[in-house]
Amino acid sequence: MPSNIEIKARVIDIDALRKKVDAIATEAPRIIAQEDVFFSVNAGRLKLRIFSADHGELIYYERPNNSGPKESKYQIYNTDNPSLLRAILSSSLGEKVIVKKMRELFMIRETRVHLDLVESLGTFVEIEVVLREDQTPADGESIAVQLMEKLGISEKDLIPDAYADMILKNSS
Repeated sequence: MPSNIEIKARVIDIDALRKKVDAIATEAPRIIAQEDVFFSVNAGRLKLRIFSADHGELIYYERPNNSGPKESKYQIYNTDNPSLLRAILSSSLGEKVIVKKMRELFMIRETRVHLDLVESLGTFVEIEVVLREDQTPADGESIAVQLMEKLGISEKDLIPDAYADMILKNSS
């Protein structure tokens, strides 16, 4: 199963962080609107990421909830009919929570840096170091920590929870 190392942190000054990320990015940023529909499952997490009426990704992933760099193992299935897939999964598993966000994606070599504006939660940064087959989780953690330092992301700003968990906590 493919994996990455990721961190997530709250962001107070998104414009200042954007300038820092843009200065070291290896590609121009892309703006991506996403709606993630999470389904009730017994293990891991299952979400349908909807980009448009004819493009989506079903993503299963396993990741611990801790605030530092953490390994996420995942599988992705692309669909050109996310509404039908959502209907099937909603009927069979039940929807757990929906996360809506505007994401600004920057690439720094093999690493994705997301500047996220999450509906009802605020602004965040996610760093995802996509591991190559020849890299260990420790290699990815080292890259993530170096990027945190370059971007001025403090350990006190790191958060352990997924956006879905944060929304669920806020609604209870």
